[in-house]
Amino acid sequence: MKFSIVTPSFRQSQWLRLCVASVADQEGVEAEHIVQDSCSDDGTQAWLPHDPRVRAFIEKDSGMYDAINRGFDRATGDVLAYLNCDEQYLPGALRSVADYFAAHPGIDVCAADFVVTDAGGAYRCSRFALTPSLPSMWVRFGVATCSMFVRRRVVDEVGMRFDTRWRALGDLFWVAEACERGVRFGELRRFTSVFAETGANLGLNPAVLSEREAYVRRTPRWVRAAAPLFIGWHRWRMLVRGAFTQRAFAYSLYTIQSPERRVTIEVPRPSAIWRR
Repeated sequence: MKFSIVTPSFRQSQWLRLCVASVADQEGVEAEHIVQDSCSDDGTQAWLPHDPRVRAFIEKDSGMYDAINRGFDRATGDVLAYLNCDEQYLPGALRSVADYFAAHPGIDVCAADFVVTDAGGAYRCSRFALTPSLPSMWVRFGVATCSMFVRRRVVDEVGMRFDTRWRALGDLFWVAEACERGVRFGELRRFTSVFAETGANLGLNPAVLSEREAYVRRTPRWVRAAAPLFIGWHRWRMLVRGAFTQRAFAYSLYTIQSPERRVTIEVPRPSAIWRR
């Protein structure tokens, strides 16, 4: 089982270095890392084309989702994923995904748990994957692309691609369409990834407010009316997953201060609450 990891990049050189390192040190799997850089002028081009750990393509694109589609078109792996520059894989992540897919041949998309950190790598919270379904996902979105892995057949046979009209919420609409088309999701109940709140995350930027408003408009009226019920159901699922009764754990990641070696962070009191 070969993995193809695609990273869309634009003026994120210092974060991209950490992302690349986290893919390169995955053990026990075959993986290629495709970086689609949109002609960054922040020093990325000085090192990226010469890094033997990646397949670098420097070309203008029409946005993040166009870059991801281009990367998927170039991918040669059996399992596809995309990892943004401000995200990383934890040690053993891809091996655990390979084992999960081998044990669950009927699952098309594997969604795993992830850790949220601040820009320095310090712990913020834990997030747990919940199998998405319509209509509940219109109210609470239980997966994240940094810890989502897709069998190639979903792209090649089902024809699932990211809608390039969106700037930041294309992954949400991709998952909604996947649910509508019968793509089968499964949960890998372990942390595979890290999402860093850098202060410049596209998905957390107020500039995408118009896309969030469009998302709300697309939500069926009866779902909006029943939102308290769906929120209650979501919280119950989180409780069952153990989100509110987590045990102490540790994670290892690359940081701006330690770009060559992973740093281990101890978490004595985990939390599932994301206070942005």
